[in-house]
Amino acid sequence: MTETPANRIWVLADPRAGTAAQALGIAERLGRPFRTMPLGWGPLARLPLRWPTLAGLTPEARSTFAAPWPDLAISAGRRAAPVALWLARHGVHTVHCMRPHFAERRFDLLVVGRHDSPPEAANFLPILGATHRMSPARLAAARDEWAVFGALPAPRVALLLGGPPRGEGMLPATATAIARQVAGFAGSVLATGSRRTGAPAEAAVAEALAGIPHHLHRWGDAGPNPYAGMLAWADAVVVTGDSVSMLSEALATAAPVFIADPGGLGARHHALHDSAYAADQARPLVAAPTLFTREPLDETARVAAEIAARDLLRG
Repeated sequence: MTETPANRIWVLADPRAGTAAQALGIAERLGRPFRTMPLGWGPLARLPLRWPTLAGLTPEARSTFAAPWPDLAISAGRRAAPVALWLARHGVHTVHCMRPHFAERRFDLLVVGRHDSPPEAANFLPILGATHRMSPARLAAARDEWAVFGALPAPRVALLLGGPPRGEGMLPATATAIARQVAGFAGSVLATGSRRTGAPAEAAVAEALAGIPHHLHRWGDAGPNPYAGMLAWADAVVVTGDSVSMLSEALATAAPVFIADPGGLGARHHALHDSAYAADQARPLVAAPTLFTREPLDETARVAAEIAARDLLRG
């Protein structure tokens, strides 16, 4: 491998987009070239590998790990942690998102949401929510790209729909109830489903919003994804509380953020909501339509600044 500036930072990119976005978002905010290392998982990745190893990777993915080694590796998720520690054995600094729950002292920096109860330790950086790629620059560009949304009547409410983590889809009745509540105070609605929402729930939202101006993006729709544009043009954001990623991205805007409880959430999600409420960054949907002022939250930039302050990039 030829030494280039991009080789000084490696991003270990999990196949799951939301997990990869945590690492990629940090790298993008460092303002330096970086190399994305796709992590293809083999059968052994299902095992709780709790030591430095590349054993969880496919042979093809393992073959990309060769010297010269980077100065810094940024990773996210349980399965990437053994890979990051393997690189640490080669003298690479490591920044990892989410608790690996093993060998935590060996990481240079662990970026962990407060809702995951990080310990007080020198190499832990507690944040509100999760890091992501929705930077101020990306939001500004999306506002220009999706200027068509500016013609919709205000208040424009972005409705971000997640779904149960096991993939069975959101109940259509739940989606209907949330969409009807949003329609009751919105001038127009910018709604989007996600991979976990499911077509029946998206159809229910379309029916609930039929009486007001709206734009609904269904998962898998052809053409450019308007998600960032919806956030950029929103006068308020309503996000279902099952998605850590979408809530964190919503908090990057200056709009009031309301969390809709779809039911069936565990203690971890409720802890996230409580931390957002305590920071006056969000309120439950039952508090709408009363708007409130808040400052955009940029935890990803704070992580990038911490990396610089700790001199984890040499030179």
